[in-house]
Amino acid sequence: MKFVPLLTKVVKLAEETAEETEAASKSFDFKALLHSIVEWLSTEGIKIVLGLIVLFILFKVVNFIARRIQRIMEKKHADKTIETVVVNVFRKGLKIILFVAYLGFLGFETSSVAAVIASLGVGLGLALQGALSNLAGGLIILVMRPFKLGDYIASNGQEGTVEEIKIFYTYIVTVDNKVVMIPNGNVANGTIVNYSTKDTRRVDLQFSISYEDDFKKAKELIMECIKKVGLSLENPVPFVNISSHNVNSIDITTRVWCKSDDYWTIYWAMLEEVRASFAANGISVPYQKVEVEIKNK
Repeated sequence: MKFVPLLTKVVKLAEETAEETEAASKSFDFKALLHSIVEWLSTEGIKIVLGLIVLFILFKVVNFIARRIQRIMEKKHADKTIETVVVNVFRKGLKIILFVAYLGFLGFETSSVAAVIASLGVGLGLALQGALSNLAGGLIILVMRPFKLGDYIASNGQEGTVEEIKIFYTYIVTVDNKVVMIPNGNVANGTIVNYSTKDTRRVDLQFSISYEDDFKKAKELIMECIKKVGLSLENPVPFVNISSHNVNSIDITTRVWCKSDDYWTIYWAMLEEVRASFAANGISVPYQKVEVEIKNK
């Protein structure tokens, strides 16, 4: 019967706990809680809602202004890459500034928000050094304009026609119709050869004849081929002369000026015409020969 007193104490403790709980529930003031909620909604709540409404309206205004800027740049026939970058930077940058201002309106310490954004920026900068280098290179290309869409360029061991200039990569199409993406950081920090900047170009060719052939006759035949092709400029005048005496040949350098668009036409036409003219007039093209002497014992 030792358990009877213990059971009695447990029942008494449960009754006391129930009484305390009931008393606490009776003392809980629902009216005070409702009053606090209404007071918060009438002060901070309205402030948050009004701030959101104003922020929404301002975002719409920013989008409207961005569209207007885009239309103006399209009317001015601005470069599509510059147009896209300017509109996106304006739209997103201004929205970030407005959001930070909204946080300051709500009472947040904007300096702390700025510090957090700066810290994130430093972290992202360390993690994305290559991407940021390409971004900076893209901005340099857009500002300095070393080339434009449609130009034929050579850079970083690649050459082709510029098809698209984006913020991180420059897309070029090679002569065999391959698309090459060159990082803008490498383009901006490397050597760029733009073959399309000038209206005229010089075609440099070299033809070899043997020592037994008449080099004056060969020069005359080359000049006739230049006239026959007919795309060269009269000024500067074409240049045809001996450039070197090699072991097995005499080398004749030919330089012809032409319009940039006619460069490859003249290049291939001259190779064909000179070869045919040499063959028809008995001018031999030297090549390496190996003489083998067999001695019978």
